[in-house]
Amino acid sequence: MNGILYGIGVGPGDPELMTLKAVRLIRENRVIALPGKKPKDTVAYQIASAAVPELEHKQLIPIHMPMTHDKEEQKKHHREGADIVEAYLQQGKNIVFLTLGDPAVYSTFTYIQRIVEKDGFQTQSVSGIPSFCATAARMNMPLAIGNEQIHIYPAVHNLSGTLPDSGTYVLMKAGSKMDRVKEILRKSGRDAVMVENCGTGKEKVYFHVDEIPNTAGYYSLVISRETRLK
Repeated sequence: MNGILYGIGVGPGDPELMTLKAVRLIRENRVIALPGKKPKDTVAYQIASAAVPELEHKQLIPIHMPMTHDKEEQKKHHREGADIVEAYLQQGKNIVFLTLGDPAVYSTFTYIQRIVEKDGFQTQSVSGIPSFCATAARMNMPLAIGNEQIHIYPAVHNLSGTLPDSGTYVLMKAGSKMDRVKEILRKSGRDAVMVENCGTGKEKVYFHVDEIPNTAGYYSLVISRETRLK
């Protein structure tokens, strides 16, 4: 009987935000896959190992998934990652694939999951807290009230020149284009908050758009509610 591939969300950064189910599955299974060349250097490992110290003694499998916009290069690495995973599944071993946030939201796990399922293997996802929910909680603010809408963008290059819709905008992974983000926010008459590296020892918090620096790290998340600039 083949093993099962579990995609487990470890949350945004604070080990205390990991779910009981995530912790249990890490403890119960021997083979742990992590997206990166060196498993112990990955952010997902650093988060999970703080909650599950015995992770250090598990069999850690690196799944190299470099950041690139080259579609063919992406497919190549996804196929190679799936082949690594399937070799263990065919031996009847379960694999726990650790991913940041939630495996259903812009997750590296999804790429491997699709291939593995197509090849006839069983997969299961275990939800984790998404970065935008953790950031809203950190700022002690709601993302939506009543019938308000939430608009989530994975990067600033997907945005037009303004933010025309009502409700809350969540701008993820826009650190390298923060000057552009601030320009769009001001043009839209919107204020915003931002948290960089939410829940980690490197966390930085900004309460207004004018406080946000023009350069920020990859794990920077901007939330703009309906409140308008004066």
